[in-house]
Amino acid sequence: MPHRRTAPLALVAAVAVCALGASTAAAAPTWAPAATATIHPGVQVFTDGAQCTANFVFADATNVYLGQAAHCSGTGAATDTNGCTAQSLPLGTPIDITGADHPGTLVYNSWLTMQSLGETDPDTCAFNDLALVKVDPADVAKVNPSIPFWGGPTGLDSDGTAAGDKVLSYGNSELRGGLTALSPKEGTSLGDDGNGWSHTVYTVTPGIPGDSGSAFLNRAGKALGVLSTVAIAPLAGSNGVGDLSRELGYLDAHAGLPEVTLQAGTEPFRGPLLPV
Repeated sequence: MPHRRTAPLALVAAVAVCALGASTAAAAPTWAPAATATIHPGVQVFTDGAQCTANFVFADATNVYLGQAAHCSGTGAATDTNGCTAQSLPLGTPIDITGADHPGTLVYNSWLTMQSLGETDPDTCAFNDLALVKVDPADVAKVNPSIPFWGGPTGLDSDGTAAGDKVLSYGNSELRGGLTALSPKEGTSLGDDGNGWSHTVYTVTPGIPGDSGSAFLNRAGKALGVLSTVAIAPLAGSNGVGDLSRELGYLDAHAGLPEVTLQAGTEPFRGPLLPV
């Protein structure tokens, strides 16, 4: 295992954090029980030693994937947040997954895909921050798609957020020193950015380096997005969350993979702890 370091949360006057409709696969794999599964959203993933947090579980007809932020395999500085120019490790890079007996494999990275296509839309370049790690077939029986603590996801959010909307997350940075009580996060959206490609959020506690790529849910338990950046200005302590529905749409249109779908959690969604 390489030396473990936390992947920086991107700085966009902020810093990169390393976060299909409500469809699920027609024939979902047989999942491990949530109570005993060792691979699930929220586990730590290590790319060339850099730590991030896995977000959701995805699947196609033959493979199971963990989601992570594209910038988790980035090779540049924390301020390199433009996915159309920032450099990344190649597809095929092995990814160490906590709870797995075998490395996963990087099979999709939105940064690499945008660069291969010559993408020029500034919002897409700035906020499309999703990667897929294929779980080794020998480890699939250890997987459960439920979000720890919160349960779900119950589907895919495609409406974005408005100021004041409730958001929920689960981060797992090693910087917390194993204090799992600080992993569940509840907070509020400040609204959409980048023409819907990103959502600015405040949570208690805020996302920190190592939380990069972690899952965000809306108040109904639907998958909202992927933790991508931590802001230092103009809203210090806020986080940028890439919109998962747009990121999956881009993947579906350009990745050349079989149809990849978000997998619903097996555990009931428990909902926000605070009424507002």
